[in-house]
Formats: sequence, C-alpha cells, structure tokens
Amino acid sequence: MSRLPLLVLILIAIALGVLLGSWFPEWLVAVFTTFSAVFSSYLKFLIPLIIVGLVMPAIADIGRSAGRLLVLTVCMAYGSTVLSGLFSYAVSSNVFPSLIPSSSPLSGVEENVPSVAPYFTLAIPPMMDVMAALVIAFIAGLGMAYLGLPRMKGVADDLKILVEKTISFTVIPLLPFYIFSIFLEMTHTGHVWHILITFGAIIGVIFLMHILLLLVQYCIAGTIVRRNPLRLLFTMLPAYFTALGTASSAATIPVTKMQAVKMGVSEEVASFTVPLCATIHMSGSCMKITSCAVALMLMQGLPFTTGEFIGFVLMLGVMMVASPGVPGGAIMASLGVLTSMLGFGEQDCALMIALYIAMDSFGTACNVTGDGAISLIVNRLR
Repeated sequence: MSRLPLLVLILIAIALGVLLGSWFPEWLVAVFTTFSAVFSSYLKFLIPLIIVGLVMPAIADIGRSAGRLLVLTVCMAYGSTVLSGLFSYAVSSNVFPSLIPSSSPLSGVEENVPSVAPYFTLAIPPMMDVMAALVIAFIAGLGMAYLGLPRMKGVADDLKILVEKTISFTVIPLLPFYIFSIFLEMTHTGHVWHILITFGAIIGVIFLMHILLLLVQYCIAGTIVRRNPLRLLFTMLPAYFTALGTASSAATIPVTKMQAVKMGVSEEVASFTVPLCATIHMSGSCMKITSCAVALMLMQGLPFTTGEFIGFVLMLGVMMVASPGVPGGAIMASLGVLTSMLGFGEQDCALMIALYIAMDSFGTACNVTGDGAISLIVNRLR
C-alpha cells in the first residue's frame, strides 16, 4: 500500500469510509473519530511550524538572487497566481450556488442523527498563531535576504528540511486514515452522499476553469510574442501530460524546459525561468484551493465577502511559494490561511485535503503549462 500514489490511497480511504460507515457500530466509529481528533490537533500544532519552516527560507532564497530577470519572473508568477485565484473566486461564487443547494449545507446534519464523539481528545496548543508565524517568516526571510546572516540561513535551511521530513513521514502517510475517519463519521451520521455528489460537480467546474485559464494565459503570451496561441499551447502539451502523470512540477522541469525552447524561448531564459516557476508559479493550485474554499463555505451556509477572499488570495499566493516538494504540499502550506482567514475547522480542512489531492495532477499540469507562457513573455521583455 505504501507504494501506491497518494491520490489512489485517498480515493480508497473515501470509498472505504462510505462503504463501512453505514454498518460499523458506533463504538468502532468512535475509535476512528478519536484518531481524527488527535491527528487534527497535531496538524494545528504543525501549521505555524510549516509556515515558518517553509516561507522563511523561500523568501530568503528569492531575495538573495538579483537581477531584472528575477524580478520580472517573480512578479509575473505571483501576478498569474493571484489573478487565477481571483478568477476562480469570481466563477465559483457565481456558479457554485446553483450546484450547492442552500437547504443542504455541510453542517446541516439531521437533528435525530447526532455526531459521534471521540473517546478522548489530546490538546496540543501551537507555539504561536498563524499571523505571528507569517510575520516572523517575513521578518526573518527578508533579514536573511538583505543582511546576509549565513549562520541564520543555515538554521533556516535545516528547519526547512526538518519540516519537509515531518510532513513526509508523519503527516502524508496518515492522511488516508484521517480522510477515512472523516468520511466514516459523515456516512454514519447520514450526510455523505450530498457531499460526494457536490464534489463531482465542483471537480468538473474546476477542470473547465483550468482549461480556460491556460487559453487566457497563452492568448496573452501569443499577443505579446505575436504568435498563434493555440500552436504555442499545443507545443506545451507534452509537459502538460507529463505533469498529469507525475503530479510533480519538479519532475516535469526537463520536459517543460525542452518544450519552452521549442516555442522559441532562448536556452538561457528557459534554464532560469522554468525551474524558478516550478517553485513559485502555482496558478492551478491557487485556483483549486480558492474554488474548494468557496464550495465548502457555501455547503455550510457560511457568509463570505469579496474583500475577504481578495485578502485570502493575496496571502495564498505567498503561501504557494512555500509549497514543499511532497505530494499535496500546496494544500498543507495553505492550511494556515484557511484556518486563520476563513475560519476553517477540522472537518473543513479534511475535506479541503481530499478535494485538493483528488485534483492534484490537473492542478500541477496547469501550473507547469502556464510556466511556458511566462517563459515566453519573459523572453520577449528581457
């Protein structure tokens, strides 16, 4: 089982939770509910550490580099990520209400079906709240970037390795059990089918938005370089399908670079922009997280405002830079802003993880294909 991709394990966990939840006795469901409560507490403890350990060295690494090419690439990558999130919010907030009946919110469990209480909970209070972690990460990251501080940079790099290994060995392996526990309880309490049907509609809309986003990106790039955008996009299809299979931007870098050169990007520019964009350009990931956040808030009947989501997307664009090199890293890095800015709870975060990983390959494919459009524009404007 450990050799199976994380997506397959998550899908198995959801299927088993749905199948077994209807006939497991309540005492057994409570066992998994207890695990879910303890794991959720552990996850909340890790969130500030994830922010400090990943955002701080990411800011330091970018800031230590210099040059017009870097500034141009970073600004375009961040702008593309933020605009994709705002586009996603605009579409989701207008389309999803018709797909998610307000009479059946996520929290609207029938009154005669109580939730299953855990046998015990384990309080693991975080060392700091999310906003404090973000401020520390920015101050320390910018300080290392502009003051040098090599010893502090070494500590930050070691902390990054520690956080990534912690995610890889203590969070990712337990995620399928966590998702299984959540869906087991939802099935036992009788409102899982509404969620699954809604999930299918949401995934379909997000996939269509990915395609539209790529068309917009290449229309802009094609206009700037005066080339046919559809031909340019067709040239990048090998990178798209490679990312679809690997679900990894880093693993797709050689193919992305090769196809960017075929589009006319110079070898020098492609060698710089493609690896950098693989780290900081997360338009597809930002789109997924924003759409899923809107969907879950609608499912719970929670109010939200455009201003609230603008701030969320702006902060999410920064968090995407800190996505670690593990499957589902972007959603793990974004849990902090989901909980602090949108007020997401344990069940919300679990559903966000499940939704995100279910579409992980498509988001990664959108990210790396968009890297080609940025490389084209940078090559033209440098």
